[in-house]
Amino acid sequence: MRSLSIGATGMLAQQRNVEVISNNLANMNTTGFMRRRTEFHDLLYQNLRRVGSTSSDAGNVVPTGVQLGLGVKLAAVYRIHEQGNLNPTDNAFDLAIQGQGFFQIEMPNGDTAYTRDGTFQLNADGEIVTHDGYPVQPNITVPNNAIDVVINTSGEVLVKLDGQVNYSNVGQIQTAIFPNDAGLEAIGSNLYLETPASGTASTSTPGSTGYGTVLQGFLETSNVNAVEEISNLISAQRAYEMNSKVIQTSDDMMASLTSMR
Repeated sequence: MRSLSIGATGMLAQQRNVEVISNNLANMNTTGFMRRRTEFHDLLYQNLRRVGSTSSDAGNVVPTGVQLGLGVKLAAVYRIHEQGNLNPTDNAFDLAIQGQGFFQIEMPNGDTAYTRDGTFQLNADGEIVTHDGYPVQPNITVPNNAIDVVINTSGEVLVKLDGQVNYSNVGQIQTAIFPNDAGLEAIGSNLYLETPASGTASTSTPGSTGYGTVLQGFLETSNVNAVEEISNLISAQRAYEMNSKVIQTSDDMMASLTSMR
């Protein structure tokens, strides 16, 4: 019975769906997290009577034919890049991007990673770094005698030194955008890597055309909607149960056949 394998593909697909939903819910409070959505494809079809074939020598065409589906498979887990809420923190090195763009982070191997998580700090050398100590690119160093740090919407890092009245510019944060944000490869720790699917990064000053602005003292929250995720979870559970019911029903039908005398 094809229904046995079809039901199994349905259960496996909904299992993957629940795994994605659970990951969304687990990251409800992760700064800059982008929720994921599962997408499915139907499998190949078996043609018992091909659509468009002729049914007689006169050339009569079969209008519908007979095609039997073989189930479902997971096609993609799509990352939805919607703006999360902006949560005020009053921390000078907490930054959020309002609009499009990613912060650039230098990895230990020299590669550039990208993130929406702006929970930055200063290391022992005064460099602006992530919570893992990876420096923000371009590299920016805040003098140790700075008494105030202001990062404006254009990403300029302005410091007021002890004994001075005016602010000095010590660096410029640049953000990156991609032709296809969903094509970035997530590597954990809120970091992404460029891939052939994402396209090449384009960098510019925040606030430029197509680039979001930087907000100091704010963090972007996760864009996970708890109510929507719970609704999706219930729907996936019901679908899983119905596919298991298909397998149970098919098994009962096969038992009826084997019990015939």
